[in-house]
Amino acid sequence: MNGWRRLSVIEGKFKPYRRYFPMAAFVGGFVWDSLTLTRIDRLSDNLILLAYYTLATLSILLMHLVDAERVKFLLLYRLRPWYPLAVQFFFGGLFSSYVVFYFQSASFTKSAVFWGLLVVLFIGNEFLEKRLENMYLQGGLHFLVGFSFFIFFLPVVTHRMNVGMFLLAALVGMFVSLGVWWLLYSKYQVISSSRFRRMGWMLQGLLGLFLLFYFLNWIPPVPLSLKFGGVYHRVQRMGDVYELKMERPAWYQFWKRQDHPFRWMPGDTVFCFTAVFAPTQLQKDIVHRWQVYEEDRNRWLTTDRRRFVIRGGRREGYRGYTYKRRIRPGRWRVDVETEDGLLLGRIPFTVLGIDSTKQRRWKILQK
Repeated sequence: MNGWRRLSVIEGKFKPYRRYFPMAAFVGGFVWDSLTLTRIDRLSDNLILLAYYTLATLSILLMHLVDAERVKFLLLYRLRPWYPLAVQFFFGGLFSSYVVFYFQSASFTKSAVFWGLLVVLFIGNEFLEKRLENMYLQGGLHFLVGFSFFIFFLPVVTHRMNVGMFLLAALVGMFVSLGVWWLLYSKYQVISSSRFRRMGWMLQGLLGLFLLFYFLNWIPPVPLSLKFGGVYHRVQRMGDVYELKMERPAWYQFWKRQDHPFRWMPGDTVFCFTAVFAPTQLQKDIVHRWQVYEEDRNRWLTTDRRRFVIRGGRREGYRGYTYKRRIRPGRWRVDVETEDGLLLGRIPFTVLGIDSTKQRRWKILQK
């Protein structure tokens, strides 16, 4: 009895500040992730995210089981007001982590769509405590956090990344989410068959939507990410260091790290250098798709597709380059892609023809 009296006293003291708890959960989840998460392939980071996902799942189950009076422990009933806040905290922790990890992989072309959705949900999660009582909102968000987790977690643990692995990860996320509601429907008879069917159709619809996002190249190709990229007059490997030769920029162009615009004269070769991060032991073919813009046809024309293999593990990314000798003045870009067409990043540059008698000064970067 003394224990229950103490719990009531604690609840009474915190009750006046309850309206601040959603903001505290929002900020606390983001700060905690910023301090604890380091890289997408680290075991400790993935275990933290798996724990968030598991605890969010348990909180949703307990919320519905307590409401239907299917549990025996009185303490679980006393904690009922805290379940939506717990779900909000764990969802916030997951979304903040995804914002960081997917930002590193997004190319800010088409694949920024999914990252933007995560940002909206990360911010909107602050205002969802009351609405998280709605089972369909719970189901939709639970599927999204599971889907977002498994599509980078499975490639990390299996060291394979392809369309089949993505489909497997998406199906695992859906079946885990559907399994939560199947337990509540079949085993505990908490929800009706009609509500379970509606939940199933909604989750299948979300799965189909995100598969469409994937094949439209709207989902960043996690766990890969483009760490660095640029075009240069020469790239040369010297031991464990790559030397990148570029024209020396003006004193006020302190930000310039590549030859854009590329000042070209006959005989010059254009080199494209990239550093792509991949998890340890993951090997993947990377493609440099060289494209030139055709002004008269208003389209980008692919002139070359050059590939090289990356091997994961290096924090700053696995380095590689391709080059093109036959080039002409105009607008160019190099799309950095996986072998199955997922866009990691885009390096735009302009080629400007200059007088071959003009003197040039050089600068060497080391990567």
